[in-house]
Amino acid sequence: MPFRILTVVGARPQFIKAAPVSAALHQAGISEYLVHTGQHYDREMSEVFFEELDIRPPDLNLGIGSGTHGAQTGAMLSALEQAMLAQRPHAVLVYGDTNSTLAGTLAAAKLQIPVAHVEAGLRSFNRTMPEEINRIVADALSHWLFVPSDVARDNLLREGVPAERIHWTGDVMYDALLQFRQRASERSIILQRLNLIGQPYVLATIHRPANTDDHARLMTILAGLALVARELRVVLPLHPRTRARLDGMSAKPAGLVEIIEPVGFLDMIQLEASAEVITTDSGGVQKEAFFHGVPCVTLREETEWVETVALGWNRLCPPTGAETIAAAILAARGVLGKPAHPYGDGRAACRIAKVILSVGGL
Repeated sequence: MPFRILTVVGARPQFIKAAPVSAALHQAGISEYLVHTGQHYDREMSEVFFEELDIRPPDLNLGIGSGTHGAQTGAMLSALEQAMLAQRPHAVLVYGDTNSTLAGTLAAAKLQIPVAHVEAGLRSFNRTMPEEINRIVADALSHWLFVPSDVARDNLLREGVPAERIHWTGDVMYDALLQFRQRASERSIILQRLNLIGQPYVLATIHRPANTDDHARLMTILAGLALVARELRVVLPLHPRTRARLDGMSAKPAGLVEIIEPVGFLDMIQLEASAEVITTDSGGVQKEAFFHGVPCVTLREETEWVETVALGWNRLCPPTGAETIAAAILAARGVLGKPAHPYGDGRAACRIAKVILSVGGL
């Protein structure tokens, strides 16, 4: 009987990570049962990724949707427990730091099913971030911790995690970028559609609760982007969370910022690769900027991806003032960091499959 993995995904970054990992598991002869929690449920944030990245449709879509952290995680926990009882997998695989990851880890741990955590060991050291709580709990309960970098491994060792539970793999996001970069170049027409070919522009993304749920902070960020747009085009694919906050505002932000609908991974690759500067509060987009060799300004007080800052490709800008934000973005133009490969060689998924293969006794 093949070793059976139940994989939990629910959000855009997890779909991207699952593409190379699921392919590597299949190639290694490992059976995978894919569960989509429905945490991201808009077509632009979910279905399009399965289509573009050749991920087979989920075996089970829980359709949980949005909600408060407690309500969303509780609904996922209950539904995932039932799925695990029905499927009886040998192990559960989770990615990153979302509520889907937290619920999958808790459900498996309570059922005494070993957990494999991809992208383990990341720390912002800011426990006001829900993601920090999720990743700490996932790491504490996981049997196999797949770390994307030396810094992540060192974080776990300092916390007393036994070295034999930690496996350095590199970053599966890098795998995905290398795998789909050529496809994006051939299929995406986003640059033509937005008339961006040969035009310098800033690519911006905003979605974290700390930046969107605080009305004053969100308005400050948008005002900063509007200042940048006086000198340089600013393209903002609008996350559903951010759009919901804007729709609820009586006063709409003014300015020249070009707001577009969320885009799939192939379009995002093209937008990132051709940007003068990327500004974001997303962990994944910070890394993607680094992989493309594009300067990044992160609108947060801290980052988990400290290597990008240390190497000079990324700079932190707490979004406390519109002028400060605009100055940081404009100052980043043309400022390149040091060449380095702290996140591996694009074979992280193969290393993950190899470890799982060894524990599965295949």
